[in-house]
Amino acid sequence: MKFYQKSILGLSAVLLCLNSCTSPSDPYYDEVPYTPRLATNTSGKYISKIYEYSPAPGQFINTGFGTMEATKQIVGQAYNSLVSLGGYGGYIIFGFDHSIENISGADLGVYGNPLYGENMEWSEPGIVMVMRDLNGNGLPDDGEWFELAGSEYGKSETIKNYSITYYNPKNLKDDIHWKDNQGKEGDVLRNMFNKNNYYPEWAKNQDQLTFTGTLLKSTLMDGDIITNKPLQWGYVDNGSEDFKLLTETTDPYNSFDIDWAVDKNGSKVNLKYIDFVKIYTAQNSNGNPFEPDRENYRARWLGEVSTEIGGAVDLKLHLKK
Repeated sequence: MKFYQKSILGLSAVLLCLNSCTSPSDPYYDEVPYTPRLATNTSGKYISKIYEYSPAPGQFINTGFGTMEATKQIVGQAYNSLVSLGGYGGYIIFGFDHSIENISGADLGVYGNPLYGENMEWSEPGIVMVMRDLNGNGLPDDGEWFELAGSEYGKSETIKNYSITYYNPKNLKDDIHWKDNQGKEGDVLRNMFNKNNYYPEWAKNQDQLTFTGTLLKSTLMDGDIITNKPLQWGYVDNGSEDFKLLTETTDPYNSFDIDWAVDKNGSKVNLKYIDFVKIYTAQNSNGNPFEPDRENYRARWLGEVSTEIGGAVDLKLHLKK
């Protein structure tokens, strides 16, 4: 997680076709009855509602952009504020005032604040998952989330079904200990810059928090400046080429294609529309390239790698001429 402020983000949208979801001749037909919420002339392109914000422990949690109040700042706008998701697994779930249509090319843009200068890169990759409102109740309770598989999905270093549990030290001095389902354990390191409570104070379970998902490899590197290198494509808060190409012309975002959706077995899922988006921090890493050495004077400078988002946009509406 970066311990400095940085300017941020903007984008969203969609128009659609009701009977295309139930016709076997449609290439996105998947035998599940579903009625999307079609976009209209008054539909907004940005996030319209936050359904859940459940960050993992981190240096900005309970203060600044690590609060429930901070999530309100990315509704109806973008690139004006940030929300921190904390360490690995911390997530946010949001939606729009219409279903997002799977069009040709990228469908969704998500704003973040990666640094991308040569040898000063600092990306904090987050994974995007999507869901449809199959039961029509307006809530993200429709079963399986589908991952938008990025460049690392099929690589041997990527761990599927990764699970981590954080333990609340219940003080403002100790690091936040964790154990995972790979037989490893470690800590979210506290630092001198942020002396607040790193464990989310509004979490229902004040003893421990467990998160499960896909774990991406660490890209942390030591140098004159400690860096966290970007991944090739398909992640939030990631200084990849799709993000960098926008920085000269518009508020930059990472782009996502609904066609990348896969189920829990890694099989492609054909979706014509989606209604809900979930984003979570996908690396389990402190900004400490000297682990397990914590005595190095730079070991606690940067804090945990934690995805930040500054809003999201429906690209069909955003890019409409």
